[in-house]
Amino acid sequence: MSDWEEETSVTEQADVEPLIARDDGVQRAFLIVLAGGTVGEMFKVPDGEAMIGRSRKADVCLIDDGVSRMHCRILASGDQVWIEDLDSRNGTLINGDKVDGRAQLKDGDKIQVGRTTILKFTYHDSLEQSFQQQMYESALRDGLTKVYNKRYFAERMESEWRFAARHHADLAILFLDLDHFKLVNDRHGHLAGDAVLAAVAGALAHGVRNEDVVARYGGEEFALLLRATPPAAVRGTAERLRRTIEALAVVVGEETIRVTVSIGVACYPEVAAKTAEDLVAAADQALYRAKSDGRNRVSS
Repeated sequence: MSDWEEETSVTEQADVEPLIARDDGVQRAFLIVLAGGTVGEMFKVPDGEAMIGRSRKADVCLIDDGVSRMHCRILASGDQVWIEDLDSRNGTLINGDKVDGRAQLKDGDKIQVGRTTILKFTYHDSLEQSFQQQMYESALRDGLTKVYNKRYFAERMESEWRFAARHHADLAILFLDLDHFKLVNDRHGHLAGDAVLAAVAGALAHGVRNEDVVARYGGEEFALLLRATPPAAVRGTAERLRRTIEALAVVVGEETIRVTVSIGVACYPEVAAKTAEDLVAAADQALYRAKSDGRNRVSS
């Protein structure tokens, strides 16, 4: 976890040549998610062995409760690629046929792992890879802040909730709302407001683990999803993020803009939620309390 610089300037941007994808003509093997939690995500198939599963240690990590922790593996050697089921709970299928032992993959094969996740095995050159990646990012990322969008947060929330509810595992939502943000736009202009939102998003993304989800929920509101984190650690993270935003200085032209944030926290199973919507509502109510109690604080 890296610290976020306390001062962010939008006046000193280096002249960087845009990255242009080059077509090298080399066809490489990929797996593309056609159905499941992260539709459109692309995984390059490496030479040798790659593990597919729900575990964060898997080379291809799939957020789907129906996928086993280590579900199957890909074996690549030269121009041949094989898939092997690892005695998974729900099995591995290729084009509807269950894999018994090991099976060779062909371009265009559709691989079902678990109950709902479907991968497409295909070959792409560098231009096709770049296009696919850009399409995936544009569908899931907020254009201004580059963190995830509300759609992705909602989809991820549902899949994480199903896992947490089944295993009675820790799952937390943080709702963050910038205090008096309308005054920033009124006093400094909307471009300055955009710079503040981007800086806050960057601070949030740098302030949590890679596996946590940071999303722009709407306007000046952000949402964070923390899995497998005890309530005390969640509240500690929330307070640390509050202090980070309070210390953030965004330089726009000759002006320095500072903002504060109110944070609402809801932790399952501490909150007796019966659905994902219940947990979202609890976080929203906690955010309302934080703002009612004076803003620039964490409430749960």
